[in-house]
Parts: sequence; structure tokens; C-alpha cells
Amino acid sequence: MSQLTPPAAAAARHVSLLALPDAVVSTLAGIYDVMNAPARLVMGDAGGAQARAPFAVEIVGEAEGPLELASGVPMVVQRAIDTVDATDIVIVPSVLLRGPQWVKGRYPRIVDWLRRMHAGGAVLCSACSGIFLLAETGLYDGRDATVHFGYVREFAAAHPAVTIHPERVLVISGTREDLVSSGASTTWHDMALYLIARYAGATEAQELARLFALQWHQDGLAPYISFEGRMDHGDAEIEAAQRWLAGHFSIANPVEEMIKRSTLAERTFKRRFTTATGFAPLEYVQRLRVEDAKRRLERTDAPVDEIAWRVGYEDPAFFRRLFKRTTGLAPGAYRKRFRIPEFARG
Repeated sequence: MSQLTPPAAAAARHVSLLALPDAVVSTLAGIYDVMNAPARLVMGDAGGAQARAPFAVEIVGEAEGPLELASGVPMVVQRAIDTVDATDIVIVPSVLLRGPQWVKGRYPRIVDWLRRMHAGGAVLCSACSGIFLLAETGLYDGRDATVHFGYVREFAAAHPAVTIHPERVLVISGTREDLVSSGASTTWHDMALYLIARYAGATEAQELARLFALQWHQDGLAPYISFEGRMDHGDAEIEAAQRWLAGHFSIANPVEEMIKRSTLAERTFKRRFTTATGFAPLEYVQRLRVEDAKRRLERTDAPVDEIAWRVGYEDPAFFRRLFKRTTGLAPGAYRKRFRIPEFARG
């Protein structure tokens, strides 16, 4: 990522915030308010906000006028895309998948317009699942992106040519750093702050972060991702082992016991287990143990050393290292972030 040092007196950049029937209202409205804030608010200096507004934000869509979004809430499209010949930044907000998969080809006019805007120099951005539509341009083929971790399989099925990193908050790709994607849910905060820092400076981004009480997700998204082993692989022998392991992962030597209970030779079992689940047996056990430890940290007051023992580790130092390597946070930091605060408990 290049250093974010914008010109001192750059003209306001035009931002086209795309509204479509699948869009989620909270993301679209949130981005609109944050990106528009410098133009609408005076934040601590004596000068007028309009004099230093870095962006001119418009909500655009296939047709001007009222549009009901996926949430059932109406949004007013301020400008039709057919009248937008050029823009500096396009942002596709989160979209709601209405079925098990994203159906491609429903918005050919929008996809063609996105390609034309990019060819004219626009930076294309997606929030969360908005990458499903943006990737239809083909511009992400062979490049990196991120998407909500809950949509990884659906995205891989729809866009196998795109390398996806669901654990990352923000991914900037392209030869001009012209393809920007943000990860799960409210990581659109990070994308908006990144764009503000890139084009208006770090001070402006910090000021807006304070104003809206926004936080950068600097620890990534690994702490938010729950582990669920694949069970749809079709290998009955391995599925039976997984089901047994779900209730016995904390015993001593669970991998050896699992192999003994199977009808397969050790080498064959390990190969088939890895092929079916995507994890070696020991790594799979570690993921189950860490996931159980996360729930105990969230819901109990038990000391970390006791939790380590209950999930299967006699060496608490090893457990702490494993937990941080897996989640990105030390156990104590994880508990602090995800524990329900006292005032919200019944």
C-alpha cells in the first residue's frame, strides 16, 4: 500500500455510491454519511467545511428515483448511471444473497458501466459481499480480494478465478491500487477511513474516526471467524470420525484414537481426512479446541490456564501461543473484546 499523502489542494473527488435492489441499507447509508461528513460538518477548525470537502458523493443506480433495497427500506437514487460518464470512485455496498448462491448476470448494465468507469480511471471499491457484483466485471480475475467470511464458499463457486482472503479486513489490488475490497460487515468503516486517508490525509481520517467513534480492525478478522469443519465432502468414513471427534477432542491423543476407531490404515486415514476437510487431523483438533476455548472465554470467568486444561492442553504456555496464532489475539485480549459487558448481562 502506498503512503497516503494527498495533494494539499486537490479538487473534490466524485464518489458514485451504487444502489441496487440487493443492497443492504445500513452499509449504503453508513458509507454515505461518513464519506459526506467533511462536506456537511465543521469538525474543529475555523474554516468552512465546504472549503475543504474532499468528496462529492452521489447515490447512483440504474434509474433515478425511489428504490426499495433488500432490507425493505426505500432509498432515493440521485442519479442514473447512464448519465455518469466519469467518476473517481465507485463503491458497491453490501448485498444480500437471497438464496444459497449469487446469481450472476442480473445487472448487465451496471457491470458494463463499472468496466467503463474503471477504464476511465475510477477506483472500484466493494464493501463486504458487494464484491460478488464487482467481480462480475472480470477485473478481479487473478487478483486478491476479501469478502464476508460467511460467504466464502458461495463466492468461490461464483468467482473461482479470484483469490479470496476472508480473514483480511481490507485488500487493495490492481496496478494503480484501483481495486479495493473490505471484509465482513462493518469493515466498511476501514474502507471509508482508508479512502479518506488516501485522498484527504491521515489527519482527516483520524478526525472522522473520532467523530463517528469508528475503529480500525487492526487485528484482522480471524478473531471473529468461528470454525466449522466441512461435512459435505461425501466421505462417510471421515464424516463419522469428525462426528466422534466433535465430542472427544479434549481427550489425550485424539488423533490416534480416531484412527484406531476407523477401518483405514493410518496413512490412508490422514490423507483422506485432509482431502475431505482441508485440514490435517492434528490441525483440525487444534481448531476444535480453540473454538471451545473461545466460548469459555466469552461465557465464563474461568482462568486461562484452567480453560487450557479443559480443552485438552496440559501446557498453558503452548495453548496461549496456539490461541494467538489461530485467532490473532491472546486469550486475555480475546476475552476483553468479546465478553458481554456487565451492564448488558441479565
